[in-house]
Amino acid sequence: MTSFLIVDAQSVKNTDSADHKGYDAGKKVSGIKRHIAVDTQGLLHAIAITTAEVTDRKGALQAIDRCAANLSHVQSVLADGGYVEQPFAQAVKDKLGAAVQIAKRNELHTFAVIPQRWVVERSFAWLEKCRRLWKNCERKLNTSLQFVHLAFLVLLIRRS
Repeated sequence: MTSFLIVDAQSVKNTDSADHKGYDAGKKVSGIKRHIAVDTQGLLHAIAITTAEVTDRKGALQAIDRCAANLSHVQSVLADGGYVEQPFAQAVKDKLGAAVQIAKRNELHTFAVIPQRWVVERSFAWLEKCRRLWKNCERKLNTSLQFVHLAFLVLLIRRS
């Protein structure tokens, strides 16, 4: 049970064997995109894997749709500037009844740790420790999704 979720997306390069490819023009990456929603401890609550051209907002909504039954207690969703448009906030409100908070940077081109945003980045770093996940080697998006689930299961087992 969680009342606070943090959402973000990560673009991952594909290998030659991957069937599903897209191009994320913002990151200049050809591959897939992992959209995750984690709690304040960095544990996974919702995930979607799409081709890289899918926007962060659309991918986050897919992740929320997939796991909406388990997110009934969510009251607030924290996101970065990529999720700033009003249709995203309204869709989250309709699906979960949760408010969207946007964590904005104070000044352009300066580094500052944005409170609570580092948690989702740490979750992505945990995934990067799994050698198979640093690059998308899978042909199907569903296989990539299952390997991410397995990686988080291993993290949970190690934490117990």
